[in-house]
Amino acid sequence: MVGLPYDCLANPLGAVRSTFDKAIASGADPASFSGADWGALDVFRHFLSDQNGLSQVPILDHKSIRWIQPNTLVRFRGMIQDMLGNEFYVGAHKDGSVWRTNKFTDVSQFPMGSSPDMRIWERRLLYCVPVPGQNSWSVSSSDEMKYRSMDWASPQREKRRRSDDEAVDNMDTLVSSDGIEGPPGTKKMREDGHPYQATQSQDSISEATCSSSGALPDIDQDSLPCLVKIYDTPETDLKLNEVFEFIGVLTSDLDYQVDTGEYNEFENGFKEDDTLAHLPRSKVPYLHCFIHRKLAVHDFLQSSPMIEPQPHVVKEIREALLRHLTDVLGNDGLAAHFILLHLLSKVHSRVDTVAVGKLSLNLTGFSEESVSVFCSQLDLAIKNLLPFTHYVPLTVGYLNTASLAPKKDYETNRLITGGLQLAEGTHLTIDETQLEAGTLNSVGVDNARMLKTLMESQKVEYDFKYYKMDMAADIQLLIFSQGKSNICPADLVLPFQPSSVGSSQVSAEALEAWRWYLATLRTLPHSIEPEMQTVIENDLVEARKADRSLGSQDFSRLLTMGRLMSMSYGETTLSLEHWQMVKELERLRRERLK
Repeated sequence: MVGLPYDCLANPLGAVRSTFDKAIASGADPASFSGADWGALDVFRHFLSDQNGLSQVPILDHKSIRWIQPNTLVRFRGMIQDMLGNEFYVGAHKDGSVWRTNKFTDVSQFPMGSSPDMRIWERRLLYCVPVPGQNSWSVSSSDEMKYRSMDWASPQREKRRRSDDEAVDNMDTLVSSDGIEGPPGTKKMREDGHPYQATQSQDSISEATCSSSGALPDIDQDSLPCLVKIYDTPETDLKLNEVFEFIGVLTSDLDYQVDTGEYNEFENGFKEDDTLAHLPRSKVPYLHCFIHRKLAVHDFLQSSPMIEPQPHVVKEIREALLRHLTDVLGNDGLAAHFILLHLLSKVHSRVDTVAVGKLSLNLTGFSEESVSVFCSQLDLAIKNLLPFTHYVPLTVGYLNTASLAPKKDYETNRLITGGLQLAEGTHLTIDETQLEAGTLNSVGVDNARMLKTLMESQKVEYDFKYYKMDMAADIQLLIFSQGKSNICPADLVLPFQPSSVGSSQVSAEALEAWRWYLATLRTLPHSIEPEMQTVIENDLVEARKADRSLGSQDFSRLLTMGRLMSMSYGETTLSLEHWQMVKELERLRRERLK
């Protein structure tokens, strides 16, 4: 065979139609394709894996949108910020005696007429945004020059080249999936089942290139949302606030020239001037998803060492990271140990209302001098270690005006995001050192309550106007304050005692190793052997005899610290040595509190 049978990069819809035609020719019934695949996705899986095509697929972001061709294969990484429900569409129809498919498109590539031979299928609509708080080191580079220089021509059509200026100014010049320049005869179903006709005929468009100068003028300079259309996927596979990589075809707004005042019965109650009208293609690109996968922290590491977490390797990295944190924290080694455990923490299970595994930390005792030095230095160090971080300078004014809770807007059928709608694994630093006496209004009281709920149970309240719902979260919380925080009651309170001013300068190689260390060890399984359980129970009984104020929360926190201590050494079971280390850290912390 000469060449590839499908041009998956430049003509993905051609591969979809070709595999559909083959399936129909083999005698398959189009009705059987509802909620199923006829082999098209296997073509793309083979291309992405066996042919190492993933590295060739451009990442869609606020930079690359200026030069990526419509109707080509792209990948988008983002958090599911809103779920817009389902949409019905004509998935297959007869063009004369020939079956055609409209799957993975917004409009028909062929006239549908009024034939009764139509198959109505369903897809889900997801509004996705770049991960909130994502740090620049974890963002994959949009290698613009590499993709601009690629040969996007397929064997079936002429190669098209554009100058640099054309790539920016005429960013929406369209190459349709069947090789015709310009938008195809645009079709969209009316209420009576008849298609709308495009403003130009198919013949006239085939003679000219249709371009739109500045078709994305209002895109955020630093962030690009995306409307992702999902096919044949169970609802349980995709959840709000999860981070995914979507691979599919980017469609153009030039394909969608429709009278927006008409109701479309195939959109399950959506009107173009309702939900989707608030997501215009000039601002929000549409991506029809072929393949998706949930992303973990590892997927955001640019060049992490692919090694097993062997104890001797982990110990070396641990010691180097601990030295770095100690330096950043002004030679406060105790604070560095607690910060390390804090950075490794995550919610790994829930028992009733208890989020097991969280370990929030409140560093107290900051003066005006130490705030300006150590708060900013530690915040920068954490940003360099974790992919998603937020820093909130908490004041009375902030509490009284901030929108922390996501809210449902029923006029636009949209979930309006809030400050606490964050991805799993996000680190949130709350700086209370500038908090002064003042009066909280009703908004401030609600915001303070939501922060406290997040601290205590790792839940965020979503406001759906007629009711409110708590959504599970997994956010690492670090608080800076002068005295113990009352707004954000942390699991651990530690007076901060620096003795010098260190440096946060480190090598790129060290940062990469530490990022790998934190990402890898947070996912390790963990258990406690029966012998250690007996030791722990006896120690907790003795501790309760010595201090009657100790309760179940204190014991749960100690167990969490024991688990994190073992994990920090790359071990999956709690040893007596590490349990003794936890007890010593707790003793030193309590000494400081006195």
